[in-house]
Amino acid sequence: MTRKNTNWTCSPFLLAPAGKDYLWGGTRLRDDFRKDLLMEPLAETWECSTHPDGLSVAASGVHAGRTLKEVLELHPEYLGTHPDYQDGLPILIKFIDAREDLSVQVHPDDDYAARHENGSLGKTEMWYIVDTEKDARIAYGFCHDMKREALEKSLRDGSVEKYLQRVKVEKDDVFFISSGTVHALGAGTLVAEIQECSNITYRLYDYGRMGKDGKQRPLHIDQALETANLSGSDRPRQPMRVLKYRKGIAMELLCRCSYFQVERMLVNTEHCREMAQYQTQENSFQVFLCLKGCGSLFMENSQYLNFFKGDCIFLPARSVPVKIHGNAQLLVVGC
Repeated sequence: MTRKNTNWTCSPFLLAPAGKDYLWGGTRLRDDFRKDLLMEPLAETWECSTHPDGLSVAASGVHAGRTLKEVLELHPEYLGTHPDYQDGLPILIKFIDAREDLSVQVHPDDDYAARHENGSLGKTEMWYIVDTEKDARIAYGFCHDMKREALEKSLRDGSVEKYLQRVKVEKDDVFFISSGTVHALGAGTLVAEIQECSNITYRLYDYGRMGKDGKQRPLHIDQALETANLSGSDRPRQPMRVLKYRKGIAMELLCRCSYFQVERMLVNTEHCREMAQYQTQENSFQVFLCLKGCGSLFMENSQYLNFFKGDCIFLPARSVPVKIHGNAQLLVVGC
């Protein structure tokens, strides 16, 4: 991927998502986030994606109508100067509505995926719990160390659930799920997911459910056994979160790993005489995902961009300076 000269600036732009109608999904992405996609159920929306299985599309600005993949192929400088971005956008951002339990699954690491999945990335991910029903739970690793033979037997006879560590979840919880961790979202969870740009999932167990074709959905037991971490998992703890304030904005770090960094931004400029200022740096892009409220980004030449709950905004590296106004909660994702 060739780089154009570094004397550039670009305005942020909205993204429109691709959708997925997996059988465990519900209606909350449409009801809560105004996702007007003709799918029933609507299980996932891929808000910021260049993955061929679900391309998001620029929905405002000079690139409106182009897929994000096309935009970044035309303007690779939007990703930034960091050398890890030579192969394109390294992350994928989703909303997930789990009306029913998701399958028990695992994702490979980069090395395994590169060798066995046509050079794909592996998948490490983070969940931010946007909302949850009472007593909703997730599966997170095993209660104790497992032997491969015992795990394989439990998968084939359907008894694996008794070995899974179940964790109660609350709104605003954060869970980091490294590749190799056996996991499953539970029914009644509404989630924002930040992950590597990959769509590789190995199902270990799916409750015997039938797909749309009337057949049980395929499992991937051999691949899962090769990639799963069989050690007992520590019970996940919520990270210490410290708010840092500046005029009109409070920020807190949620997660930082080798693949992405996620912060939560609380915007409240309704009683400020000056709006909060923001600008990306030359080395990397950022993505805003609005979880609550609404606001506006004001730019030069009287340009502005309104955003609402559920909206996703791509901020190219070295974007034009913006002033943020509103009352909103956003995830800020970078690499």
